[in-house]
Amino acid sequence: MLAIEGWKPEWHHDAEALAATHRHMFVRLIGRKLRSSWLLWDVAQRGWFADGPVILDFGLSRVEITHRKFDECAITWDQIDMSVPIDMYEHFDWRADPHAALRNARGRPLRAVNVVERTTTADWRPRVLHAIEFLFDGARLAVYNAMDENGLTDVPEAELPAAHWRRVHIA
Repeated sequence: MLAIEGWKPEWHHDAEALAATHRHMFVRLIGRKLRSSWLLWDVAQRGWFADGPVILDFGLSRVEITHRKFDECAITWDQIDMSVPIDMYEHFDWRADPHAALRNARGRPLRAVNVVERTTTADWRPRVLHAIEFLFDGARLAVYNAMDENGLTDVPEAELPAAHWRRVHIA
């Protein structure tokens, strides 16, 4: 796991448990504008290091989201001090709004937050935690599991597949 001073992620793979754990914090963000967002940047590779947390700054609080493995997600709040160097990774730094999906949501008021699950026919895992979805006035942002790392998308709701998805409302 990435060594970021002060960051102590608690991993979840159940949408209801994740929603219940963080609902009280997300409710406080409804109506607030996204001020900025931050991604861990690999300076040597000149690109986003998708294993690192995605940080969304709403002024009141910063939410830090990351995915790992097949369907695990951790959400933390105000744990990461971006001014502190990342241990053992001197070529990493934080970059503000480097992804188009993040820039599209910046400055817009948040109206809802959901956990998105994929539904399957497998008995051993009928639901798979897939993404944390932020719905803004005029924009959608999803931080999703891209198979052991984070992915970002701003694909509008209307373009999502109709079947095999389930939303668990957080706030």
